[in-house]
Amino acid sequence: MTTLIADPSAIPASPDVEVAQIMSAIYGDGILGLKGAFNREWVRELGEDLAVLYQAALARPGGAVGRGTNRHYVEIHPEDIRGFTVFVTHPWVRAVCGAVLGPQYQIVEIGFDVPNPGAKDQPWHRDFPAEHETLINRRLDSLAFNLTTVDVEADMGPFEIAPGTQWDDPSSFDHGMFAPKALYGRYEARAQQKMPKMGDISVRSALTMHRGTANTSSKARPVLVLGVDAPGAGHHEKHDLQVTETFCQTLPEDVRQHMLCRVLPQLEPITQGHTIEGLMMGDA
Repeated sequence: MTTLIADPSAIPASPDVEVAQIMSAIYGDGILGLKGAFNREWVRELGEDLAVLYQAALARPGGAVGRGTNRHYVEIHPEDIRGFTVFVTHPWVRAVCGAVLGPQYQIVEIGFDVPNPGAKDQPWHRDFPAEHETLINRRLDSLAFNLTTVDVEADMGPFEIAPGTQWDDPSSFDHGMFAPKALYGRYEARAQQKMPKMGDISVRSALTMHRGTANTSSKARPVLVLGVDAPGAGHHEKHDLQVTETFCQTLPEDVRQHMLCRVLPQLEPITQGHTIEGLMMGDA
């Protein structure tokens, strides 16, 4: 695959976003979006790359991690997709990372989710347990960016999120991540289903309660995922971000300084360390 190091034409002009607006959204609802962040042709090419990577992952033992019935997650190498640098240098992405995580934010994960036809409702969950920084200091130290590669329709298993629940007490959660069914009513009352179009992007706290819903269509719904941490958050330990020495040299310096990754002569197969076992113990 050919890597596009820079393609300004992929990014339509976007309005300035105030730090107060970013912080209000992430610390309030726990999610923020930008419509039309990328042009559709750029997203179409990204979707082509993900389709190839998905088939390769399915053919490799341990290449695709189950996230429920007919759902997979695949962690990838940045240079496996043509648009990595375009994605992480988008002004809105940079602005959000800097506002929430600080100027030394760290890119720790790149991958994609695929809810296939027949995927069922996931249980309400967080992507990892809340740590001291959040529970005691009320600080959010990680972000998850999502970019759909298709126009999402109501029957394709839209992502569902319960705004404001990143602050919920996890003392009754299984493994600190999975809410008991007694709390489902709270989340269902708040639930918002997201149906973005190609080119739209969103960012959320991975602690905000969410789930994938049932895909009753005949179409898959691939979505690119970028994980970003504040220094010391530690989520890189669950991932294995890698770049080759050659690719690293092509990255702008202001991208390299934000990459928390291994730099290798040759890429190695990724052993997924963040399997979220609870998503394979039965759908909601």
